[in-house]
Amino acid sequence: MSLCTVAQGLVTFYLINAKPVFPVLGLLFTSTLGIYNFSILISKPKQPDKSPYRRVRWFFSHYRLMVTFTIVSMLSLVPLFFLMSMEARIVLIFLSILSFCYSIPLFAVGDQKFGLRNIPGLKQFLITLVWTMSTVLLPIIEAQHYHLANISMRDMTILVAKRFLFIAALTVPFDIRDLFQDKQYGLKTVPVVWGEKNAYLFCQFLLGGYIVLLFLFRGNGFSRDFFALTITAVLTGWLIFKSKWEKDEYYYFFYLDGVLILQYIFLLVFNSF
Repeated sequence: MSLCTVAQGLVTFYLINAKPVFPVLGLLFTSTLGIYNFSILISKPKQPDKSPYRRVRWFFSHYRLMVTFTIVSMLSLVPLFFLMSMEARIVLIFLSILSFCYSIPLFAVGDQKFGLRNIPGLKQFLITLVWTMSTVLLPIIEAQHYHLANISMRDMTILVAKRFLFIAALTVPFDIRDLFQDKQYGLKTVPVVWGEKNAYLFCQFLLGGYIVLLFLFRGNGFSRDFFALTITAVLTGWLIFKSKWEKDEYYYFFYLDGVLILQYIFLLVFNSF
């Protein structure tokens, strides 16, 4: 997941014709590693060695190593934070609050504790918002701060909107996979509320909107960037559809999430000719 956020940051730098700002990429990598590990640590099951998820069993069988990675990644955020511009720091503070509030059960009703993720309809929105702001707004803010790019408000809005639609489409299959578990925890995700079939259709609708915005971005129309990213969007739609039958957890983490890295690779390949 850390590599995926770095790849998406690189996609943003590429699309705005700016050289990568390496502190931003380092921050994306370490913050993702830290917050994802932290989320798993605080949701530790009573018997992790008997968890139905292989990644959970592996994670807690290497408990000390994972705790070390989490601490190191969190500490590395301190110097990286102060390398950012003031505008970027404000965004980072907001994102960090959202990320931790998403994971930590801050509220209670009777004996039941819950976090922001338990509020109906908020789980998918929060994940998508944090990913979009991290991989789009942060690179743009820093690129403009160092005068590496000049992007209009219209194009920035389109870039944010299309990335939001793409990330949102990718989050739904994970909710479909966790459908029964989310029902038990009382999480009001798209599949829980609308049903599995409608959730798949919703994904395709989001990807369709993403392709339309690709065409409109910077008025490039049918450019190489458009075809590179459209192919990955079509591939994503096929992988989401196929996830109906493929329930192996690594299918989601390697194939579906891998599209986030594939986007950057396709951009480089298509523009190398």
